[in-house]
Amino acid sequence: MSERGGKRKSSGSASPSSSPAPAKCDALQRALIECHHRIHDELQRSIACRHLNRSLAECLLSASCPEEAEAVRSLCSSAGTSLKRSQCRDAQLSLSVCLASRQESD
Repeated sequence: MSERGGKRKSSGSASPSSSPAPAKCDALQRALIECHHRIHDELQRSIACRHLNRSLAECLLSASCPEEAEAVRSLCSSAGTSLKRSQCRDAQLSLSVCLASRQESD
């Protein structure tokens, strides 16, 4: 995934149009693409489009691995007890495994 000008980004701010989003994420993807087109300065774009980038990422996670994404959302929302932190780590691992399995099948 490359930015205009051919620079590769490691911060996850690659072009939002690099792959199609699930239908329920379409509006967020269009808004993020529009945000990227409106703002040319890389730093300003990162700041201005951050909320859309995060929202689209959460939408894509929920569409790809709904149960695992919800578990991470609920178990990792606050520090909590050592048990909750352990459950959060387990939920994050489950989400990673789910996402990896979907990448291999694509």
